[in-house]
Amino acid sequence: MITRANLIDVLFVIAPHSLLLDIAGPAEAFRLANQHRGRDGLPPRFRLRFAAAAEVQDTSVGLSIAGLEPLPETLSPTTWVVVVGQPTEHLGVTPAVITAARWLDRHLADPLRESSSDHRLVTICSGTLLAARAGLLSGRRCTTHHELLHTLRALAPRAEVVENRVFVVDGPIASSAGITAGIDVALHLIGEECGEALAASVSEDMVVYLRRSDRDPEQSPFRVHRGHLHATVHRVQNAIVQEPDRDWNMASLAKAGHTTERHLLRLFIEHAHVSPLRYLQAIRLERARQALEHGANVTRAAELAGFRSGLQMRRAWSRQWGGSPRDVLRAAAR
Repeated sequence: MITRANLIDVLFVIAPHSLLLDIAGPAEAFRLANQHRGRDGLPPRFRLRFAAAAEVQDTSVGLSIAGLEPLPETLSPTTWVVVVGQPTEHLGVTPAVITAARWLDRHLADPLRESSSDHRLVTICSGTLLAARAGLLSGRRCTTHHELLHTLRALAPRAEVVENRVFVVDGPIASSAGITAGIDVALHLIGEECGEALAASVSEDMVVYLRRSDRDPEQSPFRVHRGHLHATVHRVQNAIVQEPDRDWNMASLAKAGHTTERHLLRLFIEHAHVSPLRYLQAIRLERARQALEHGANVTRAAELAGFRSGLQMRRAWSRQWGGSPRDVLRAAAR
């Protein structure tokens, strides 16, 4: 946990048609953090500010936000600039976007390179594209919504764009996959700044069922590889999801799909873009992760997920995600 002398300005940069939840979700998390500190007799840690090129901005749902302050000429000693996203149909280069990108470049380009600076950039969803237009992501690891990854790579060719992550933190830059992921990254930053206990209390207040970390995938393994229409592949995938702990092999999977092993492999590669056994392993790992989150030990989680042993699960976990299942247990114990 970091202890700072200065109140942190959390400055939301709002473009026209910004996604309302990108603003409200993280803002509520920071507000509740202040509220919990107040109950403990501590001063507020975050000061929420909302700025834009115009005083009134329409949001993605048609609700207008009024009373926005102008983009400031100077930043307070400790400022976290939060750049929120817009729907895909509003991602063109407009005068407001150009103004915001120039403002970001002018105020954050140098501070983000200085190790002594307390400034931070937080991007939510397509807000990462705006940071890329400002030239702030060169040499950095970052992410955005899965539908915009190719656009981010084009705008920031020297950045390391990370796929399928809820959020990515690289030094003073934190980027998230979007919408509800904005809450996840806010809770992560609150935990770093104010302690994990307070972040957990904020999560409970917001009825966030599971606090996702920067290791968690953006898309649930139960939905990945399901964007196809082939009935046989769906039949086998459904069988795996319903009984991941069954002693599956290619022969039994082919039998569930009423086809041959060779044909099933071809169908999976063609339609799901993954082999049947790789899909099985992904589902088992997710089942194991859920079991760990709900209090199972490594041995029990491996059993519930269908792994032959805790060692087999640990090896699969390391190959898929890095780290160890025990990282989940330690996080749950905090």
